Amino acid sequence: MAKRNLEILVGLFVLLGAAALLFVALKAANLASFSGGDTYTLTARFDNIGGLKARAPVRSAGVVVGRVTSISLDAKTYQGVVTLAVNRGVEFPKDSSAKILTAGLLGDQYIGLEAGGDTANLKEGDVIKQTQSAVVLENLIGQFLFNKAADAGSGADGGKK
Repeated sequence: MAKRNLEILVGLFVLLGAAALLFVALKAANLASFSGGDTYTLTARFDNIGGLKARAPVRSAGVVVGRVTSISLDAKTYQGVVTLAVNRGVEFPKDSSAKILTAGLLGDQYIGLEAGGDTANLKEGDVIKQTQSAVVLENLIGQFLFNKAADAGSGADGGKK
C-alpha cells in the first residue's frame, strides 16, 4: 500500500511540473493572458509596422497597459491598421500618440503610447491620430551606406566640375 501511495505522489508531482512548464511556455510566448482584465479597443494607423505582431505588448512609461489584438492592411490607404486592447483602468487623452518601438537593439517590437495633454480621453473604438511608424534597421543601414558612397564619390574628383 505504501508503494502505491508513493507512485500516486510521484505522478501528481510530474503532472504539477508539466502544468508549470506549460504555464511558463505560454507566458514566454505571449500566447495566454492570465490577467483576464476588462479592456477597451483603440485603433492606430501606421505607414510601416515593421515586425510588429499580434499579441505584442502595448506599453506606456515602460508598463504593459494592453496588447495588440490584430493587424490588417487598409486597401484604400495601404496603411497598416493596428487594433489595440487597452486595460480599462488606464485612460489616455485624445491627443495621445502611438509609436512602434523595439525592445533593445534587435528585440521584439511593441506599441508605445505617450499621453497627451487633452482633457477628453480616448473611448472605445477611437482612432489614435498621431502615430510614428517602425524604424526598419535595414533601411537605416541602406541610407548610411548610400550617404557614405555619395560622400566618397563627391570627394574623388577633388570637388572640380
